[in-house]
Amino acid sequence: MATNLSSSKWMPPAQIPREQVIAMNDAVLGRPSLPIQVTEDVFRLDALGMEWDIGVDVYTPEGPIAKGADGKKVGVFLLHGGAGDAKSMARFSTLFAEKFAFKVVVMTYPGRLYLDDPSRNWPGDTIHDDGSVRTPMWLKGEYVTRDQYDLVEDEGKKMKYGTRTSARAKPGTRFYHRMAAWPIAFEEGMKTACRRHFPDGEFSIYVHGHSTGGPYVSMLTQRVPNIAGVLAIENSTFGYINERKHIWGGHVGKIDGFERVAKTGDSWKDPFNDLYIRTWRDLARYRGPEALGQEGPQALMRLPWLMEEIFEAWDVAKLRPQFKAEYMVTHNIVGALEQAARVSAKRLGMAPDAEEELVAHYLGFTRELKGPGVKPVPPYLFGLAKDSRDHNPEVYKEVILPMFAAMSPAPKTAVTRFGAGVHTYTKPEKDLPFGIAPPAAQLYHDAIVGGFYLV
Repeated sequence: MATNLSSSKWMPPAQIPREQVIAMNDAVLGRPSLPIQVTEDVFRLDALGMEWDIGVDVYTPEGPIAKGADGKKVGVFLLHGGAGDAKSMARFSTLFAEKFAFKVVVMTYPGRLYLDDPSRNWPGDTIHDDGSVRTPMWLKGEYVTRDQYDLVEDEGKKMKYGTRTSARAKPGTRFYHRMAAWPIAFEEGMKTACRRHFPDGEFSIYVHGHSTGGPYVSMLTQRVPNIAGVLAIENSTFGYINERKHIWGGHVGKIDGFERVAKTGDSWKDPFNDLYIRTWRDLARYRGPEALGQEGPQALMRLPWLMEEIFEAWDVAKLRPQFKAEYMVTHNIVGALEQAARVSAKRLGMAPDAEEELVAHYLGFTRELKGPGVKPVPPYLFGLAKDSRDHNPEVYKEVILPMFAAMSPAPKTAVTRFGAGVHTYTKPEKDLPFGIAPPAAQLYHDAIVGGFYLV
């Protein structure tokens, strides 16, 4: 499956069969491991009248940094998925740096870095016995107290999520205003990290956002001049496309066009001040479909064992942040974005014109920028795991690729489907100790040095 391909020296395969995936994995892991330095860079910035501590992990080859087909050094900017932090991307980052001599920067979402411990591991569980929950740390020494939020339980998406627990920030609290302002801090943090570590003129940047991180790197592509392309493995795209994809995915049977899909009304409506608190249920909603794809219906016959695996995995997963506020961007929740912007504008005493500009800025996070002088959307090479819960070939054919083709100008796009792997593409499986991450790193290396991203 490939669309919108202009001529280039290297063309991505539409499919990589499992046997070839294993061979690519063995070849990558068999390459010499180059010496690298891994450092943490925590910097403070101001956004909407508040200070924010932003953290990135930096993977730097000790020898020369590899160059792409454009003759510039290769910089890879990564974002983790909705559950994690920079540590969640350590395996993928190490592969790019050690095996291919790319410099890699991984940013932790604002509020996700556990600033009270150098290990960055979060203590305890996400929901506590005293009725409090885990909450973000946007600034060292600043904490969200229990009186700043109410707990809300939602059964409206029970088929997919089970019961969802959220901490709803109370109007007027510091928590409430942080929840309104963090999208600007996120944008500024990404742009600042790119400037600090990938100077324009020296580096070309290739971005990737796993799952929830995808809409944020998509937004970033037109806001940083030297971003050259997207390494879009299990990478959701712009919020308005992701919204349409989500609606399409709720149907069973043939879909006969976008207008019919859009009228279903099955879209996200979370308010901006809801912080979703993840639990073992969020592992279960992936493990079920993955077991079905890998084992077939008989996987249900070992349900107690499957649940034991989920609880064991949660004991490890809860070291990562496991809370989420990003739905208003990832699912294009227009009402929440507008309200967040207006709450911030009111706090800052903005004039009406400035307030409308801020609202437009928030709404612009979910779609490509348009107009004269605007940087075009760069090329996307999508990678799909065989047993992905969230990314399947049909939705790319019916929704995502046509919506990219409708952009003006339309970016170069292509899709490669791996014959193995799941949505968490570093997850081990038989013959693939690091999942499909090594073959994916090889695919994107070949695309970068082979000229796919040249436009």
